[in-house]
Amino acid sequence: MDSWCPGTVTALSDSRDSYSDMLEGGNFSNQETLYEVLSVRKDATYDEIRAAYKSAVLNTHPDKAQMALNPLVSSSERNEFLSVQKAWEILRYPKSRAEYDKQLQSSRQNLEIVATEIEIDDMIVESTADSVELLYPCRCGDYFSITSRELGQIGISVREDGEMELHTSYSVPASVVLGCGSCSLKARLVTNKT
Repeated sequence: MDSWCPGTVTALSDSRDSYSDMLEGGNFSNQETLYEVLSVRKDATYDEIRAAYKSAVLNTHPDKAQMALNPLVSSSERNEFLSVQKAWEILRYPKSRAEYDKQLQSSRQNLEIVATEIEIDDMIVESTADSVELLYPCRCGDYFSITSRELGQIGISVREDGEMELHTSYSVPASVVLGCGSCSLKARLVTNKT
């Protein structure tokens, strides 16, 4: 066992490089998430993640594979063990977990298929004291929504009557993906017809 331990340190430092790559904008589309690696929900507590890690590391540890009279640990078994280590190193710290969650969410928003395309004219306009909210009914009964403040951040002003004005000083995106308030459906709000 002592002869394998130095290799573990090397393997973990290699793993740190790969998970920092993941944190710096890696592609999540073809990989299982770190939550899936540990078989926990995204909203799992630290204790749940820790317990799942302990179980997974015991089940994937290369020494366990050697006990099954396997003289060489396959690269897939080693990768599975390193994936468990990587998941733990990121999810155990609140700051790195929050950054991972943010990048995972961003990646998923770019990949998600939208249920429908809508235009500003299709939306219901609701005015409050300090903002205008645009709503579009979802088939689940809730709404897709965006506020005038959120549109303002991407260079679109919305008046109380729902009329929109594009600011020429901004590079306005052609569309914005909106999530439903209750379900997982997405709608694409077309903001700039070209």
